[in-house]
Amino acid sequence: MAEKLRLEEAWRVRRAKFPPVIGFDYPLSTLCVSLTGERCELDCAHCGGQYLKHMVPVWEADPQCATSCLVSGGCDHRGRVPVTSHLDMVEQLRRGRIMNWHVGLIAREEAEAIAPYVDIISLDFVGDNETIKEVYGLEATVEDYVRTYELLRGYATVVPHITVGLRGGRISGEYRALDILEERELDALTFIVLIPTPGTRYADREPPPPEEVAELLAEARLRFPRVPIQLGCMRPRGEYRDRLDPMAVQAGVNVIVSPSRTAVALAGELGLEVDRGEECCAVRLKRKGRHE
Repeated sequence: MAEKLRLEEAWRVRRAKFPPVIGFDYPLSTLCVSLTGERCELDCAHCGGQYLKHMVPVWEADPQCATSCLVSGGCDHRGRVPVTSHLDMVEQLRRGRIMNWHVGLIAREEAEAIAPYVDIISLDFVGDNETIKEVYGLEATVEDYVRTYELLRGYATVVPHITVGLRGGRISGEYRALDILEERELDALTFIVLIPTPGTRYADREPPPPEEVAELLAEARLRFPRVPIQLGCMRPRGEYRDRLDPMAVQAGVNVIVSPSRTAVALAGELGLEVDRGEECCAVRLKRKGRHE
């Protein structure tokens, strides 16, 4: 009952602060490139380099009809993507395209070097030191993520990404991340959900219950009544998505990437007009400005 009331409260806030429009994004026009190919010095418990296999090495990238690019790659032992490598190739991709970057815990010199090629930075944001150590194997702390966030805001629009259940499917630091961001300026906020992935140390874990994810989304809507909230592409598919996505609509999110049919149907029932996009959800912020 409490969960239902929380969703209802979040929905009331959403209706009061935003027009009756929801973004459904199908990112077919965003080219995902890796600066390191399949190489990564970290063996993160949730990824293990598996997701790099689905990206195009930057030296093989042919943008063709792509209208935007996601530039990412494996990290070094300090949690930094080598963003200054292959800048000549990045410059070629840049022409006429919006560039969304995953950069990790980079320093000011690196941020300055890539600034001409960056529109948006999607920054994984973690609110728990033990989660950082267990998942990434880093000696970094929450304060390192906070400093990186504040640094990067001086160079581009930064969208924090909170992975719900990052610590093996458990909620651990996600609410603390909201506490931290609540004290700072925020242009948008994206949530993704742990996918237990074959070949990783978390392969046999379970993602967090959809109800817990929805409760976190509702909490974010209540804390950030005017901030666009997005449910990103990284979340389990199938029955899980069928359960989560409609609750995300009820929790007041502004954008869902590759939504389930159940979410599309509910959006119609609630009177929401669909604004369809064909790029990474973060690109929407630059393409259309802040959500109205």
